[in-house]
Amino acid sequence: MKNTKILFLNLYTFGLTGGIEKVCRSLAKALTDLSARFQLYAMHDRNTDLDKRYLDTHQYKGFNGQKIYFSLAAVLKGINSNIVILSHINLLAFGWLIKKISPRTKIILYAHGIEIWEKLPNWKRKFLQEKVEVWAVSEYTAAKITTIHQLNRKKISILHNCLDPYFSIPNQFERSALLLQHYHLQHDQPILFTLSRLSAKEAYKGYDQILAAMPSLLKKYPDLHYLLAGKADEQEELRVKNLIEQFDLKTHVTLCGFIEDEELSEYFKLGSVFVMPSTHEGFGIVFIEAAACGAKIIGGNADGSVDALLHGQLGTLVNPQSVEEIGMAIDKNLTSVHHPSAIQRTCIANFGYSEYPSKIGRLILA
Repeated sequence: MKNTKILFLNLYTFGLTGGIEKVCRSLAKALTDLSARFQLYAMHDRNTDLDKRYLDTHQYKGFNGQKIYFSLAAVLKGINSNIVILSHINLLAFGWLIKKISPRTKIILYAHGIEIWEKLPNWKRKFLQEKVEVWAVSEYTAAKITTIHQLNRKKISILHNCLDPYFSIPNQFERSALLLQHYHLQHDQPILFTLSRLSAKEAYKGYDQILAAMPSLLKKYPDLHYLLAGKADEQEELRVKNLIEQFDLKTHVTLCGFIEDEELSEYFKLGSVFVMPSTHEGFGIVFIEAAACGAKIIGGNADGSVDALLHGQLGTLVNPQSVEEIGMAIDKNLTSVHHPSAIQRTCIANFGYSEYPSKIGRLILA
């Protein structure tokens, strides 16, 4: 493996902070640990975006949006590589050209979620079916790909996301006094927490249902507060604020905005329950981050959340379309006995970084 020439093609790696980018950083670190001849090319990143904790300067090239330069470099490097991994379906054309010139090069597509669930042109679908190995982040994503693109399920391997190697895993579970003060909350107050990008194009995260469940919950928990965190686009933020007003929740909901990675652990510990009953999550890396912080968790039972929550070992799975069921699950979790250290241990045993490189190594050698 140390001398295997591996090229990892990305759209962004360090230039954005979304879920795919976070997963790609961990994969890059693992590939660096596996092969001394690993290279990462990022179409839209700048060289200065590199975080040197994950890979060295000589292993990384950012092309700052110069698509022609990226295209030429990716193909030239790809045809001289043993393995080319594509982080996104939009990079498939480079895999096709590399395979055309160098049939011996193995092409792997890393499939996350919604980015690969749309209908594809015939040439892309045929190339996927015949020439590409697929790594899917969950059984749900694998099933969707199989159905939509008619892929042979045997050609799809499951590679669950892992915790970022530099994610801050806490050794105690007390709420942050500074955050409580910042949000004007009490130490024993029931708090719901959701971390999600608030996008008008991705209205499947389930915070609508949580807001709809809150009026009934407030009858039993009059001081219940909901922290909804994540970068929001203007259209979605306005829609959510209208919902908050519609349900008369202005004093019970706070939109926290974007949270830096370094602060995430404290937010996961702040919430009494982490709630995200999504319907189209490819995996949901926030679930394993919450579990690594010992949080109580509620997720949907209809998407990749099932894999992330180990079929219910790490949290409660609910019908994400049922406001009543979500409300009942929140009520139950707010009053149930909880053992955060046990949740944390189970999460790390299944999704910790330490075993991640060896899982990738086994897939590459398979």
